[in-house]
Amino acid sequence: MQVRDLISSRVSLAPMAGITDYVLRSLVREYSKSCLLTTEMISSEALTQVKDTVITARNEDHSPISYQLSGHKPEMIASCAEYLQKYADMIDINMGCPVNKVVKGTDGAALMRNPELAERIVKAVKARISIPLSVKFRLGYTAEEMNYVEFGQRMQEAGADFITIHARTRSQMYGGKADWKKIAELKRNVDIPVFANGDVVSIETAEQCLEESQADGIAIGRGILGDPTLISRIENYINKGIYLSPPTLEEKIEGIKIHLKKEIEFRGENVGIKFTRKFYPYYVNGFQGASKYRGMLVLIDNQKEIFDVLDRILFETSAKIC
Repeated sequence: MQVRDLISSRVSLAPMAGITDYVLRSLVREYSKSCLLTTEMISSEALTQVKDTVITARNEDHSPISYQLSGHKPEMIASCAEYLQKYADMIDINMGCPVNKVVKGTDGAALMRNPELAERIVKAVKARISIPLSVKFRLGYTAEEMNYVEFGQRMQEAGADFITIHARTRSQMYGGKADWKKIAELKRNVDIPVFANGDVVSIETAEQCLEESQADGIAIGRGILGDPTLISRIENYINKGIYLSPPTLEEKIEGIKIHLKKEIEFRGENVGIKFTRKFYPYYVNGFQGASKYRGMLVLIDNQKEIFDVLDRILFETSAKIC
């Protein structure tokens, strides 16, 4: 597939470490049949040691899907990319992760301070794969080092077919507000497709982001948490002009039940329940007493008891409305 075929829906699932696993990708795909999914960040160092992991799992219906790699050793990343292309429709190189343990290893956003090495990585990967290659990065490392336009141009010249840019610097982490307008400058200076990322959490913010960034599309990260329908709803709006409402509390409770069941099927009950706890704040919110119920849920290690609490939430909130 050509890169423009892979991004034809104009919306993608952004990679999130420990979040965009096989199950979440499957949930998003149930609603959106054509968005580009992206895996969690896969360490090239770790993948070199252990090839068959849960992080590489996929179904045929996950296509189109991009597998994201991190690292700073060109030949190692290239070797991993060559291995992963049997699963992937696209390979993505992470040059934007701001987490301390990642940048201290000179991976992720640290590569924006070493564009020569970033170029070598892209060239090495491009030489070893036969599928499209993308790069995800930020505006720069700090406000004083905003080199995103030059960096994007260098990635294109090195062989990247597609860019996703998070509209914050590394020093901002996930704080402050994403500066979508800056992406428009990058878009004017490269010829390959550009997707905007950061702070898109609704149809309204998606529309505003596209207008300000002039990007070809948007990558949704944290906004998907607790609402796997979001990408599909944004697609329907920007491509067809159809506005679909966000999920109700009842739909969100049903959503976390499905999410939990699928994680248990994928990981086993003990690990699946522990893994899913991180999602409770996103599904169980927006009503009086939500924090109390979340506190209860994280202490339970039995599926039936969790479902009992979730049913109690619906019973008690509906009783208050009545």
